[in-house]
Amino acid sequence: NHHHAKAAALQLHFHNICMVYRLSIGAACGLWWPADKLVIQVLDDSTDAGIRAMVEAECRRWAGKGVQIRYENRSNRSGYKAGAMREGLKKGYAKDCELVAVFDADFQPDADFLRRTVPVLQADPSVALVQARWRFVNADECILTRIQEMSLDYHFSVEQEVGSACHGFFGFNGTAGVWRVQALADAGGWKDRTTVEDMDLAVRASMRGWRFVYAGDVQVRNELPSSFKAYRYQQHRWSCGPANLMRKMFWEIVASRQVSAWKKVHVLYGFFFVRKVVAHLVTFLFYCVVIPAYVLVGGQDVRLPKYVAMYVPAIITLLNAVCTPRSWHLLVFWILFENVMSMHRSKATIIGLVEASRANEWVVTEKLGSVTSSTPAATTTMATNKGATKKKKSQSSILAPEIVMGLCLLYCAVYDIVFGHDHFYVYLLMQSAAAFVIGFGYVGSQ
Repeated sequence: NHHHAKAAALQLHFHNICMVYRLSIGAACGLWWPADKLVIQVLDDSTDAGIRAMVEAECRRWAGKGVQIRYENRSNRSGYKAGAMREGLKKGYAKDCELVAVFDADFQPDADFLRRTVPVLQADPSVALVQARWRFVNADECILTRIQEMSLDYHFSVEQEVGSACHGFFGFNGTAGVWRVQALADAGGWKDRTTVEDMDLAVRASMRGWRFVYAGDVQVRNELPSSFKAYRYQQHRWSCGPANLMRKMFWEIVASRQVSAWKKVHVLYGFFFVRKVVAHLVTFLFYCVVIPAYVLVGGQDVRLPKYVAMYVPAIITLLNAVCTPRSWHLLVFWILFENVMSMHRSKATIIGLVEASRANEWVVTEKLGSVTSSTPAATTTMATNKGATKKKKSQSSILAPEIVMGLCLLYCAVYDIVFGHDHFYVYLLMQSAAAFVIGFGYVGSQ
């Protein structure tokens, strides 16, 4: 196999993450691949000198064992992750690489990762990307992580699987994927015009006629954000970025010559418009605006049919939850939580569409590394970090938008109890309770 193995680079991107660096670097260095055909690049954009020193020392330790590992630190952070990836591929020692595997700091691939993904790229020259599935090591940490697991299981099992099988297109998840360097260059390389550089690259490559394959049987261990603050920032980026990208790429996609009209419709309508814009806005407007407004003004003139208010949303929710049977008992929590989050997502989507000041805000998702780390070094950093979070927590954990939302819904519920006849107050009371729970900071790891 050695002679047929393609030269590959593996890029690990770090930014001020000290909890999990040893596990990630160790997993990357443990991959089964001919040593002379694999170069590992640790792209460290950390601004904290202490973290930089620790990561560099770990790289030197592995280099001493004969692993081709290079530590790269930039003087400026221009372009964030996209900038780091772009600079990394320009290095002389990476010039001969035909493939590049991309991992974020908290991802730990199994040893056979390249052996299971690279053959797909070797077998079909029209494939640009092989995307693996994420496996969550800390899904059982709290209800917040269980809820994320449900949403992401659906995303991988349905959205990525169907996109791959039917259209040869889906959004690159930004990590746990292997790219063909030629396709990456053909699409114009990494661009930092939005906070979703991964999706930007995927759409451009797709418009050049390249195909993507989702390998759902290859799973890569990683961690979910367990604090609500980190989760909110991540969701802001995931909702704002795609809407902003749609605005920037609309005419580029329409004018593309290499792909069929059907594929353009799928990307613009199915992928961007319905899933990245309409989904957030409809959820928020229906559950948090239309139902409460109906309770206040409804009567003989306005009717909200039961099937619209209950049956259709219930069926959609059940279909979404099919992928995670072990969490079915949390369905009610999941619906109520997602409805509150739809307020943040809608706001982020609108910011992205109108390109407001926060459209290109980039905040690294904080991961605690608590479940996976057993090394003494990781435990001490963990302890100091916990002290820091406790101090912050006491200062401000109250979220005004959620509390206002809770009060409005509570008012509508009371109004419905007194004057209503459709029993919407059952839903409104639960939804307002959920908004208060989140608003007072009782969600996620404390």
